[in-house]
Amino acid sequence: MKILGIDPGLGRCGFGLIETGSATKALDYGVVTTTVDAPLPSRLLELYDSLKEVFDECKPEMVAVEKLFFAKNITTGIAVAEARGIVLLVAEQKGLPVYEYTPNEIKKSLTGYGAATKTQIEEMVRVHLGLEKKPKPDDAADALAVAITCSFLYKMGQGNKYEFSNNRRKK
Repeated sequence: MKILGIDPGLGRCGFGLIETGSATKALDYGVVTTTVDAPLPSRLLELYDSLKEVFDECKPEMVAVEKLFFAKNITTGIAVAEARGIVLLVAEQKGLPVYEYTPNEIKKSLTGYGAATKTQIEEMVRVHLGLEKKPKPDDAADALAVAITCSFLYKMGQGNKYEFSNNRRKK
């Protein structure tokens, strides 16, 4: 099964595609960036167009998205929420099931500890995917972590999924 993990962001939106089976492996990962000094509507359109390309190239069977838990900076939190909306829109247009996870759920599933550091998460992503080096940039590593979490919890029958219902999703 191919799972596309997304770490939403307006300036940098991380993505990571994994394939599960006898072993979990990374197929692709990276970031989508938007033009920093462009007006917000233009940046959202830029993100939308880029994510459509990522989805078309990756051909995932499901999407895992980091849930916005809280933000220290409300302006940053709003931008991330807007980017997350674009991710959900593209997934809906592609007819893909979406699973969402809080940062705490991701940390706990990868390390067994809900307060794990970014360095610990990156190392566990490297180990789980059998990579020689930690994936870079950080946003891509975070997206891979979301996809791995989805893989673990999906196999266990858990996972905060949005369901299709008459072409609308409901929680």
